[in-house]
Amino acid sequence: MKFTRTEIADVIICEPEIHGDARGYFVETFREDKLEEFLGFKINFCQDNESKSSRGVLRGLHYQLAPDAQTKLVRVIKGRVLDVAVDIRRGSPTFGKHVAVELNSQNKKQLFVPRGFAHGFVVLEDDTIFAYKVDNYYSPKNDRGISFNDKELKINWQVPHDELNLSQKDTTQPKLGETNDLFDYGVNYYA
Repeated sequence: MKFTRTEIADVIICEPEIHGDARGYFVETFREDKLEEFLGFKINFCQDNESKSSRGVLRGLHYQLAPDAQTKLVRVIKGRVLDVAVDIRRGSPTFGKHVAVELNSQNKKQLFVPRGFAHGFVVLEDDTIFAYKVDNYYSPKNDRGISFNDKELKINWQVPHDELNLSQKDTTQPKLGETNDLFDYGVNYYA
């Protein structure tokens, strides 16, 4: 497994080694020991989630507040997505900036999205299966989001706006500058 820090150092691309031959392929998708060695702290993933979506479905930008904040390790089993992590840690030098990475069933890349980031993705291909691990259970009372089309975030979702398919919840999220439900830079949300 190869780990690469993105332009926002806390967001990490994880690239597994793919072993392929005429029969197909084998890939080790998660190694807790290797990830923790790279991070320098312990991660306890407790839940796996999976969704199937058509092209144009946009899910996000979502996060949970502490004490139920979540780290996500996301990947695509089938198809393609543009995966986005937005820094929502007040005081961070990269506050309001984002990382966007294409994840697909061919490259097998994964994105490690730490606590303190909003996460979302748009589906680029029909019948895409998206899977992710989280290190905290879903908490309806701490579930939050920010607007996917907040112009201040400058996210190019790569799908025309009129082709997007969103939940009602995701069409009514506040802009980043309109919410106080954020994280603070420098606080250890893993303690």
